Amino acid sequence: MKNFRKIAAVAMAVSMTFAMASCGEKKAADTYSIGICQLVQHEALDAATKGFKDALTEKLGDKVEFDEQNASGEKTNCTTIVSQFVNSNVDLIMANATDPLVAAASATEDIPIVGTSITDYATALQIDNWNGTTGMNVTGTADLAPLDEQAAMIKELYPDKKTVGIIYCSNEANSKYQADIVKTELEKLGYTVKVYTFVDTNDVTSVTQKAVDDSDVLYIPTDNTAASNTEAINNITEPAKIPVFAGEEGICKGCGVATLSISYYDIGYRAGQMAYKILNDGEKPEKMPIEYSTDLTKKYVAKRAEALNLTIPEDYEEIVIDE
Repeated sequence: MKNFRKIAAVAMAVSMTFAMASCGEKKAADTYSIGICQLVQHEALDAATKGFKDALTEKLGDKVEFDEQNASGEKTNCTTIVSQFVNSNVDLIMANATDPLVAAASATEDIPIVGTSITDYATALQIDNWNGTTGMNVTGTADLAPLDEQAAMIKELYPDKKTVGIIYCSNEANSKYQADIVKTELEKLGYTVKVYTFVDTNDVTSVTQKAVDDSDVLYIPTDNTAASNTEAINNITEPAKIPVFAGEEGICKGCGVATLSISYYDIGYRAGQMAYKILNDGEKPEKMPIEYSTDLTKKYVAKRAEALNLTIPEDYEEIVIDE
């Protein structure tokens, strides 16, 4: 009898262990929980988030749930948001922009992270000897358009201008990465280039005014602070008749005249497809190469081109602005 009870007790303990394990284990048919941390609300990042959600919803239907959070442009909010995701043990974190990516990578080494709207993953994650994959629980899509071609666009439309001012937020490492490359490319084309940086929203106006006073043309890379302050920038550049070339369509729409732009919806959608492969097919993010958009289009804003007496080549596509 004692042996029987001992055997029964062991059997019950084993049974409970398996039961607990099965409760904690995610099955393919269960609902997947996705935490989305978006740095700030603006057109480009909004489009990337929508593309990401659309791709996963198409694949998983009602078997995916999103906890979508916006950090309002604050790094500390990114940290708080991703910490909540980690504590909730979400199945995957989507990091939309660099600060959410860095916060997520710092918060967990276990939960898969898919980034989007990241210019350069090696810069963002401080990875040396970059080979196209992160080697950690992070993968995703980049928003980097060919920077030499963006510089060439300025030369194409303004071959006789002399000075170009580059403005961006000094707190955004990926903006500096772009600015450094574009500066070199523009100098190869014969321009005198000066860089102007703002720290945050509070000094966008004063920095833009200084750049306008000193420059014939301005260039703004893909920069989240700039994207959130295009109206303030445009209020200075437009009356001064200083053309702005932008690294992406959202900034161009708000204050620019032309851009060589990717589709943020496209890179978000592709990030969603990558997330599906991780969740459903068991692919490992550390082995998944970062993907880049192949949907590149020269675009322009007609009313600004007209105000600047700028003739736009036929291979440019108009950006329609709702009045």
